[in-house]
Amino acid sequence: MTTSIIRQKLHNYLEVADDKKIKAIYAIMEVDVEEKALIYSDEIRADLDNRLAKYEADKMNVISADESKQRILSLIKTAAKK
Repeated sequence: MTTSIIRQKLHNYLEVADDKKIKAIYAIMEVDVEEKALIYSDEIRADLDNRLAKYEADKMNVISADESKQRILSLIKTAAKK
């Protein structure tokens, strides 16, 4: 069984497991989970906070995933014609 399949099976299981089992699994993995937790530097955190503020103030030019996909497909078609 591949790692990606195992990950998916574990993910699916964690979604439906009872609280007692979740706590037991976490107790086994706690040290590893805590070590791998993302810790952002002050600089990165400030940049992320700034980007979030701009996004929430609607001052960022964002596009939907569908629009992004269409732009990419258009670029690929244009490049293929050359």
